[in-house]
Amino acid sequence: MTLVMDIGNTNIKFGLFHDGKIIESWRISASNSRTADELGIIMGNLFSVSKLSFKDIDGVIMASVRPAVNYTVEHACEYYIGIRPIVVNAELKTGLRIRYTNPEELGADRIANAVAAYRIYGGASIIVDCGTATTFSAVNKDGEFLGGAIAPGIKAGLDALTDAASKLPTIELAKPKNVIGKSTISNMQSGVINGFTGMINHILHLMKKEPDLADAKVIATGGLGELIDFDPTLCVIKDRALALKGLNIIFDMNKGELPPCKK
Repeated sequence: MTLVMDIGNTNIKFGLFHDGKIIESWRISASNSRTADELGIIMGNLFSVSKLSFKDIDGVIMASVRPAVNYTVEHACEYYIGIRPIVVNAELKTGLRIRYTNPEELGADRIANAVAAYRIYGGASIIVDCGTATTFSAVNKDGEFLGGAIAPGIKAGLDALTDAASKLPTIELAKPKNVIGKSTISNMQSGVINGFTGMINHILHLMKKEPDLADAKVIATGGLGELIDFDPTLCVIKDRALALKGLNIIFDMNKGELPPCKK
């Protein structure tokens, strides 16, 4: 089995793949203060609950947008699993041509998303990832990563609002029942959720006007995407495990060309 890890700004997502299919997935908080031993114990408990063992793992790959925790994760994998992870970057085989001015700037999570979108759903695609940041990534039918856009995430937008306006309370992120709220909380929910919904749909429509993207599939991922009412004309495909699937594909493409990972 292959263990894949998507290390985001807020969470670490784990996925276990066997014969190309995801059989387990977990999510824990990403913390700079967590030690390798703590992470190893957490992973061991997750495996134990699923009646699995680290001995079942024959490969590990990770994508990270949080460099501060990379050493901890790599050390935990080497010490507890006995495998050094493959770390995703623009130099690995991905099946994509990255048309970024500086490919090293492109986030590993966006690479994984784009690989999965192109290989699983085929053809041109626009991926919107609704997480700590809201990212838009475009891939054409020839497998070229064209670029995209980065906007604040929904929760980040809400946090900025409450931080800047001292009288506004901290509230739950939830879909409003009506666009016209009758309380401060419902006003905030309406403004934040509907505002981000409008932004996301607008950017997607603008991207579909670009050359080679008129017929692009739109694929949404990220936990906060459930709060967005996508324009029905966009025919959005929702796949919360997109990055994990992309990591598994990248692992299979590179495992034969890298030094053995086992200790």
